Amino acid sequence: MAVLSWKHHTLIQSLLERGPLTEKEFHFIFTGITGQNPGTHQGKFNDYLLKINRELSYAQLDLRACRDPYDGRVYFGVVNNVSDDQSKLGTKYSVPQIAFFKAIVEAIAQDVTAEGTICNLDALNIKLENQVLNSSGLQSQDVPAAFKNFTMSHKEKTLDQLVKDKWLCYTEDDNIGLGIRSILDLRSWFHNAGVPSCQVCNEAGFKAKLCPNDGCAVRIHHYCLKKRFSQKGMLVCPSCDTQWQYQPPKAEPIEVEDEETEPVQSQPSSNPGPSQPSLRSKRKRQRLDNVETAGCSSQASGANRKRVTRSSAHPR
Repeated sequence: MAVLSWKHHTLIQSLLERGPLTEKEFHFIFTGITGQNPGTHQGKFNDYLLKINRELSYAQLDLRACRDPYDGRVYFGVVNNVSDDQSKLGTKYSVPQIAFFKAIVEAIAQDVTAEGTICNLDALNIKLENQVLNSSGLQSQDVPAAFKNFTMSHKEKTLDQLVKDKWLCYTEDDNIGLGIRSILDLRSWFHNAGVPSCQVCNEAGFKAKLCPNDGCAVRIHHYCLKKRFSQKGMLVCPSCDTQWQYQPPKAEPIEVEDEETEPVQSQPSSNPGPSQPSLRSKRKRQRLDNVETAGCSSQASGANRKRVTRSSAHPR
């Protein structure tokens, strides 16, 4: 068994303390510890990760990297490889909160339009009683009171906490997407749940571009599609040979990270970023006040129509 040095321990602690870090942040810490840049010393960087994972495997943990399908950035994080009743005892979330989170993840993962989001109002209208009845076979009178009493206010607070802890995220249009922790931790769940994979990288394609041919089930992540177009200039579907049309995004959200790289060591572990909470708090009250007339309902209806259309083309 290899003995880890204080440098290995510091890298592990940085991820446990702050949660998932962007590649730029993690490389910055690695350079500060070792004095070597991973870009020019990739072999040493990989060696550090290999030794760390060998030791973490004894605790059934894993230092893992993944790419966020919403912004294309690479993140590093430590994840638990075991999902059992004992490991669930370590969470700070209540049973109804976990059920609420699970319902949101399932709704996003099962959306055949591959938008990777759920409308905020749709999430708030999730009936936890239905989740319990569908999964356990209980009668309606046997549903625990904690589920029946999980109010709209509780859901709002839970959403904010899940975003703060990076299990969920708010998108630019104020919809709800999966946070980087979910993307890191739920890799095996996506596979077992039958979520279609990206044709290029083979990771879960819950947020991806669909083949223009409605009869084809191919999905490709936005960043994978962008890479393919930059290499070939033109792309046809690898399954049905339909030509893909690709419009590069006007702005990449990756650039926002430049302002946050230097002071990474002073950030508290629970801080999801300086701009996200303030943006959320400004929108939150406005959305609640206008919940009756907001465009979310019509948007959800439109999304449902899209789901039915795409679903008919892809029987599951």
